[in-house]
Amino acid sequence: MKTNHTPRKVSAESEIKFTGIELKAPTSYAAGMLGVKVALEHSFKEMGVARSFQALGKMNQKEGFDCPSCAWPDPENRSKLGEYCENGAKALAEEATTKRVDAAFFQKYSVEELSLWSDYEIGKSGRIEAPMFLAEGSSHYQPISWEKAFEIIAEELHQLNNPNEAIFYTSGRSSNEAAFLYGMFARAFGTNNLPDCSNMCHESSGVALGETLGIGKGSVKLEDFYEAEVVLILGQNPGTNHPRMLSALEKCKQNGGKIVSINPLEEAGLVRFKNPQSVGGVLTSGTAISDVHIPIKINEDVALLKLIMKKLAVLAEKDASVFDHSFIEKFTVGYTSFLSHLASFSEEELLVRCGVSEDVINQTVALLAKNKKIIVCWAMGLTQHKNGVENIKECVNLLLLKGSLGKPGAGTCPVRGHSNVQGDRSVGIMHFVNKDLNERIAEVFKFTPPSEEGYDTVRAMEAMHEGNAKVFVGLGGNFVSAASDTYYTAEAFQNCNLTVQISTKLNRSHLITGKKALILPTLGRSEHDKKDGELRFLTVENSMGKVHRTRGVLEPASDWLKSEPEIIGGIANAYFKGKHSVDWLGLSSNYSEIRKKMSEVLPSFKKVEENSKEGGFYLPNNVRELDFSHLPEGKAQFSNCELPEHELAEDEFLLMTIRSHDQFNTTVYGLNDRYRGVYNERRVVFMHPSDMKKIGVERLEKVNLISNYDGKRREALQFLVVPHKIPKGNLAAYFPETNVLVPYNHYADKSYTPISKSIKVTVEKSVV
Repeated sequence: MKTNHTPRKVSAESEIKFTGIELKAPTSYAAGMLGVKVALEHSFKEMGVARSFQALGKMNQKEGFDCPSCAWPDPENRSKLGEYCENGAKALAEEATTKRVDAAFFQKYSVEELSLWSDYEIGKSGRIEAPMFLAEGSSHYQPISWEKAFEIIAEELHQLNNPNEAIFYTSGRSSNEAAFLYGMFARAFGTNNLPDCSNMCHESSGVALGETLGIGKGSVKLEDFYEAEVVLILGQNPGTNHPRMLSALEKCKQNGGKIVSINPLEEAGLVRFKNPQSVGGVLTSGTAISDVHIPIKINEDVALLKLIMKKLAVLAEKDASVFDHSFIEKFTVGYTSFLSHLASFSEEELLVRCGVSEDVINQTVALLAKNKKIIVCWAMGLTQHKNGVENIKECVNLLLLKGSLGKPGAGTCPVRGHSNVQGDRSVGIMHFVNKDLNERIAEVFKFTPPSEEGYDTVRAMEAMHEGNAKVFVGLGGNFVSAASDTYYTAEAFQNCNLTVQISTKLNRSHLITGKKALILPTLGRSEHDKKDGELRFLTVENSMGKVHRTRGVLEPASDWLKSEPEIIGGIANAYFKGKHSVDWLGLSSNYSEIRKKMSEVLPSFKKVEENSKEGGFYLPNNVRELDFSHLPEGKAQFSNCELPEHELAEDEFLLMTIRSHDQFNTTVYGLNDRYRGVYNERRVVFMHPSDMKKIGVERLEKVNLISNYDGKRREALQFLVVPHKIPKGNLAAYFPETNVLVPYNHYADKSYTPISKSIKVTVEKSVV
């Protein structure tokens, strides 16, 4: 019996199970006491009252555990009322739920039956209690011992023709210690096939920042927001995706700073913030966040930035202080070429492409002209396009013109999504080859790492689909739902001999499997991790490059759970059978020893054991020091960026995938998106009323979304049309439901990041 089912392809004639949509007016503010109420209701329902307060009181505290949600940094002085947001509380509740997925659950439900559930229903099943094995031809997962599970993985790895037939994927939830050990095992096995979730989100940022500034990370610290004179926020929705950022923006406003939001949708969190921890946030209307909102068309950020810089250049002809010429001369290269390239664009053409009022652009120009403490923030709205790398380079151009780097209150701020996704890369999770790193690995671990570049996420999908990769191991994450081109990805998974998921909760990647599949349940971030009765700690890195400790406080969901380092050590020991230069079992059971090896292999992690105490320590950042010595000519690089070309047909729209407010990545907490006024439904598409009239569709009418790349038709069927304030010609809909429309082989130049924020689609009325 074949059990590794591709996600059900809904036919145009079949009926989707809608969940009872209700539309209300979008909210005009984020957080407030309603946010507190929703967070506590969700927590109490999943964890119970006592367990909720026990965990929430320790989340993001110095002697507690790091939030399993986003990577926004913690302030030095933590709130005694609670250093978390609504969505952080939801993330904790999902992890610390009292619901359990046990042997009886898998005996009751076949893999086929579970695969027909929605991502929401799957995720709500609960925590996985023990290792589970899906044998080839079997219809149900069965319990398996840890030892046998490790033996199965080792056997499959030994049967590969070469190490590059194995793929070791990493999500952002793992600790630095687990990711470091995982990367070492993959290299000891003989491959650099280490794709990670960064490939799907901020890889464009890493490439752009690396080429222009010499480091693939942002340069600001949290305190810089308090001093910033202007903060530009592009392609980002903090109110839902990084809610604690609103507190930093509130402080910026209180100190006289100005905020410009640049996004196709006007999001509630960037309109007004009602801080539930302040009297004003409870009793008044809160703080107005954005001084200027620019409702730009999807992926016209380069056009907007060019127009802003052209207008600044005109002002600079009369007032030399508009540009920081001293900074430009001392620290940059390519300025003259950049100005010449900028001059080749027409202001009129750029304005038309932006699709916004010139007045809001002029307001922004006026703010930028007279200030130099400028922070530019961005997220997936800039990175997930074919020109994602150039989007970021254009942001860097603006900062270089203003000299807004290496000073308090200024710099780059790519806002990372998952809580340790940046830490994964810092400790060696990368598919490309770093010669210096390889030399240190060889010296410390006494084996020779591979020198051949491995697969990133896109190329891993291709390799599995073509039969060139046969074993997939996932350290966290939900690859099938997270990756682009869902059906293609599912087919790729099903071509594998074995798929292994190291997880806390059930997700779709446990149900769309290789010929054989293993689920290896691990401890959650919030849970005790003990060895011989002693509590152990791990480390993580936040979005601004600070490494600190995390230690759980709750009893584990099951006695059969293992920590991620222990699972990795078990796999490695089973594969090498104790015949290797590394004592994998000993290392995986002693986190201090892992950190010692990290200190020896990673120069930036010197004395990580000691330095991670209290608030932690910042990793080196050359931009903060204005040290560009390792770049061409020893200087930061201006870039000549081109405008994107989408070449839309008359009946085509540009669609961007988005999150709802009840969601984090592929984890769906609930069915409401109250900030946008949508309740109890996810299969919706947001459309401008004039576009609805143009194509003849009504409010809540069912439509099909169709993309057609390279002659292949991809369909997301039966979505309800929701009129919304969105630029004409643009659409928005939730992922992972619309990932089926994203072609796997269309991605950002250089970074290979999928084009999830600018998909060409047509809209057809549903026949149902």
